[in-house]
Amino acid sequence: MADYFFPYPMPPPGKVDRQREHQANERTFLAWLRTSIALISFGFAIARFGIFLRQLDQTLTQQPNQSGSLFSSESLGISLVMFGVFLIAMAAWRYRAVFRQIEQGDYQPNSVIIWVVTAIAMTLGLLSIPLLIWRGGQPSTAPDAQAVPPSLGQSEAIG
Repeated sequence: MADYFFPYPMPPPGKVDRQREHQANERTFLAWLRTSIALISFGFAIARFGIFLRQLDQTLTQQPNQSGSLFSSESLGISLVMFGVFLIAMAAWRYRAVFRQIEQGDYQPNSVIIWVVTAIAMTLGLLSIPLLIWRGGQPSTAPDAQAVPPSLGQSEAIG
């Protein structure tokens, strides 16, 4: 049944529903993919910025840094990158499983993936708390306006 506003014949109702389900499945996959890319990018930025801060600290203090800490920005960045890659694999697996279920007409929602991803994200968030609280073995405090870098002596700082 074609008319002026819709010149093409309408597909059967069952075919439209399946098509919409597949499109929703693809949109969900792409949302997971965007989230994964954001996690990978954010993890890369955190890791690189941590290296920059460590080198800046070493340059200003002229002291070697203590590296190898589990609670470092590099560890958090690498963890975020690994989580992003894991999320891409999970999204592809879930997309394929839902695709098969749609084709068979037997879609079954699965909340296990949601709980796994939530647990991993919460764990990474909790592990980042020490990075915010501790800096170089001492609790972080507000910067002092009168602080003088260790490389300058008091006579040079005054004038």
